[in-house]
Order: sequence, then C-alpha cells, then structure tokens
Amino acid sequence: MDDFKAKKEEGGMSMGKKKMKTNRSAAKRFRVTRKGKVMREHAYAWHKTGKKRRSVLRRLKRKGQVSAAEKNRVLKLLGMK
Repeated sequence: MDDFKAKKEEGGMSMGKKKMKTNRSAAKRFRVTRKGKVMREHAYAWHKTGKKRRSVLRRLKRKGQVSAAEKNRVLKLLGMK
C-alpha cells in the first residue's frame, strides 16, 4: 500500500479525471460545423428509392440539423461537452 501512495505522490499513477472516449458510432453519424451546429444524415434515403419522388430523394440527400433537444446528448457522445 505504501508503494501505491509513493507512486501517486510522484505523479507516476494518475488518479485524477479520466479522459472521455469518443463514441465511435456517433462520430460516424454526426459532424459539428465551425459555428457549432450538429449535422446528421436523413433517414429513408437509400433503400426502396424507386417508389419515392425525385424531389423527396433530393431533399433526403441534404444534411439535416440535429434538434436542440438532442444536441447536448450528441455533443456528449462526441466528447465535446
């Protein structure tokens, strides 16, 4: 036990705040712009496209913005909050 205390005092073992890992699945799905907006892809854009109107497909291809209610949760997953 004394060895543990000695290492802690020397700075050999860090007992402070741990660094949070980025959630990798969230990192692949969301992007944060320079102004702080969180952007996302639209759902229903890539499967069964033959029965969807062309205008709908064009709209779904564009990036969407994450709602204000979900923004804090997404930023926490990305390690930015």
